[in-house]
Amino acid sequence: MTDDLSARYPGAHFVPIHGKTPRIHETAFIAPGSTIIGDVEIGAGSSIWYNCVVRADVFTIRIGERTNVQDGSVLHCDPPRPDDPEGSPLVIGDDVLIGHMAMVHGCIIHDRGFVGLGAIAMNKAVIGSDAMLAAGAMLTERKVMGERELWAGRPAKKLKELSDAAIAGMKMGVAHYAENAKHHADAVRDALG
Repeated sequence: MTDDLSARYPGAHFVPIHGKTPRIHETAFIAPGSTIIGDVEIGAGSSIWYNCVVRADVFTIRIGERTNVQDGSVLHCDPPRPDDPEGSPLVIGDDVLIGHMAMVHGCIIHDRGFVGLGAIAMNKAVIGSDAMLAAGAMLTERKVMGERELWAGRPAKKLKELSDAAIAGMKMGVAHYAENAKHHADAVRDALG
């Protein structure tokens, strides 16, 4: 199966581990230099950009449809343990934007959530629908961002409710990345295929 993925996504790396192999929708874009490991599912129209690591070696990572994980980001999870029998899977919804160099670990990001450049979201944190974690912010364990909230700082705290214009801007970003991924898929195929 990884041979099929490597042929479909030249320059990307796919690693099965513990009997789990990444499952990626045929319409997703996985950029060269990215590494996808273990029990990962990536939905239709989603994109994993250059030099990202998506490592589900100890638990599960689920990425919905039309979500983009931008260059250099790291996604991971934590397994169930005696003091935490549910563990910390990473669950990312549809139409999510994850900015460059973000670290997203064992949290939940609801549909249309936004993680800014270089931001960190930790185990069991929750980013609500249409909510934005600002660039450079750190959402600590178990913090819950409500719908349409903007949080910033280290540790992150709620700043305000997002305007309709801000929400519309995030939707435009999702559409841009979905379209741009098609162009990059063609360019990569031409260059490496």
